[in-house]
Amino acid sequence: MNPQEQNKALEAWQTSARYWDKYRVLIAQMFAPLTSGLVEEARIGIGQKVLDIGGGSGEPSLTISSVVGPTGSVMYTDPVAGMVETAKSEASRRALTNIQFKQCSADDLPFPDGSFDVAVGRLSAMFFADPVAGVREALRVVRNDGYVSFAVWAPKEANPFFSTVNDVVDRFVESPKEDPDAPDAFRFAVSGKLAAILENAGAENVVERRLNFQIEEKISFEQFWQLRTEMSESLRKTMAGLTPAQLPTIKQAAADAAQRYFVSGKMSFPAEALIIIGRKSAI
Repeated sequence: MNPQEQNKALEAWQTSARYWDKYRVLIAQMFAPLTSGLVEEARIGIGQKVLDIGGGSGEPSLTISSVVGPTGSVMYTDPVAGMVETAKSEASRRALTNIQFKQCSADDLPFPDGSFDVAVGRLSAMFFADPVAGVREALRVVRNDGYVSFAVWAPKEANPFFSTVNDVVDRFVESPKEDPDAPDAFRFAVSGKLAAILENAGAENVVERRLNFQIEEKISFEQFWQLRTEMSESLRKTMAGLTPAQLPTIKQAAADAAQRYFVSGKMSFPAEALIIIGRKSAI
């Protein structure tokens, strides 16, 4: 990823930050099973020092803060200023004193070797500018025998929360051919792809676990549509380019496609993620 592309990506996330803040409570609840899966697999417990790489609007840092307790600590990092600001203000609103914040990129972590017991990334590794460098850095800053753990989305087909709207939009609007290695939500959806990067970066005992869960919330299709089309940079761009006549047609087609996931005022989508865990060598 060249510096120009990197800046463009950061700008897009900067714009997204306010929407992630707007839907903070919803997002935390919808993706809670992912956070607990990650915490469990990384064996995070009381008193540990945990690094959160690409913590976005604050999760999983905010959850981990209560898991590690007052004797533990969390170092939240994200390259996007807007995300750091929103996460910071939420932590102070909750009066959490065991979280620190640092704006930095995954491939250039400003911490000494062996500073943490565990490093985690929830839905962030897919967007690393240089995934191998990012994983190497994560391993460098955890102690010997420490864990690194990343949660990423499994294939699009297994995640109708995303594909329902995206597939409909693709039927109406020509989208550019995707590069499977470009930063994207499904960049590591292929089983073994991120695990191979961990091994390549020097992690030991690499394990990939599949996590099946439901993305559930008491919201209507209307609210879901707003959430999806505001939070996604690519959908925001596409929506902005539609003619007034196209929008209702696309929205109706998406509503039809999503109908079965909305029953009596509740949204429930099946979802699938991969959690990849590795250890730093004990010596």
